[in-house]
Amino acid sequence: MLYEINEKAIKLENEGKKIIKLNIGDPDLETPHEIVEAAYEAMKKGKTKYASSLGEKSLREKLASIHGVSADNVIITPGSKWGIFSVMYSLLKDGGNVIIPTPYWTAYELTAKSLGAETRFLKTEFDSNWKIEPEKLEALADHNTRTIILNNPNNPTSKVVDGKTLKAIVQIANDKKISIIADEVYSDISFVETKSISDYGDNHVVIKSFSKAFTMTGWRIGYIIAKKELVEKIMKLNQITFTNVPVFIQEAALKALELRQEIVERIREEYQKRANLACEVLSKTEMEFSRPDAPFYLFPKYTGLDSERFAFDLLDKGVAVAPGTAFGNYREHFRISLTAPREEIETGLKKICEALE
Repeated sequence: MLYEINEKAIKLENEGKKIIKLNIGDPDLETPHEIVEAAYEAMKKGKTKYASSLGEKSLREKLASIHGVSADNVIITPGSKWGIFSVMYSLLKDGGNVIIPTPYWTAYELTAKSLGAETRFLKTEFDSNWKIEPEKLEALADHNTRTIILNNPNNPTSKVVDGKTLKAIVQIANDKKISIIADEVYSDISFVETKSISDYGDNHVVIKSFSKAFTMTGWRIGYIIAKKELVEKIMKLNQITFTNVPVFIQEAALKALELRQEIVERIREEYQKRANLACEVLSKTEMEFSRPDAPFYLFPKYTGLDSERFAFDLLDKGVAVAPGTAFGNYREHFRISLTAPREEIETGLKKICEALE
């Protein structure tokens, strides 16, 4: 449903209709010019050839220093989506099941299904502020559970898992010898402190991306932090698929890391302003919502709503949102993505409110 809405929005745009796109997490902000220039300079220097399927040593060493690991524990991927797929492939290709807290990013379930793995959903609720209950997680796990996927901060709720809960989840996984895949692509720009799964030892896998923190969605570059044995397996998968992330893109990513603090602070500040604006507008309505702990999303609830019908009807009014059913069994919810200019967000929110009157 997430992709159907987006395709219809694109179709309407191609027909000349103005659509305020609050349905996808693709930042409207430009990639910082220093990053673009770094890629251009690398191309001019001839860095356009085949290269290591692990990734450039300089980039891996820089990431290793940031995360307090060895470069042998880092592998560069064409975005976090490939990172998630490659780890799930490595862990689930021979069967087993995966536990996914909901609401969840659609790609997790679709990837598991493509691998023939069983998905077990751990539902969280708005009324408990989307808190994961460790005892329910433990009850879902058995001897066939290969992995638990944690999206922290979460898409679509923008909530952060608190340290106590995260510690309990890690303990369960360690006791049952289950690998956690921690999708932490929003953590660098979180509004609140966000603990990494790597803070609790090196038994688990971290997936990160340059897309959100550096507005580099179309560049397709991310990375995995994992034990060396898993990194080597993924390297072999990279070798028989895409070979390597283009070196000039890796050079751009290296420049992004050099300017990391400045860029991240600027982006975080902008999205905090957008979140404040959205919360101010929504607080004047009958919608229920939780304040986001991180960019880019709000996941409001409107009692009695059929969010699929609402999302399609709203497109005719010039606004795209994602129905809650795209993220699990959440028909009364819908996701608002704050990845449009502030004036468009304000206009879009007003149209949403009008449509619910």
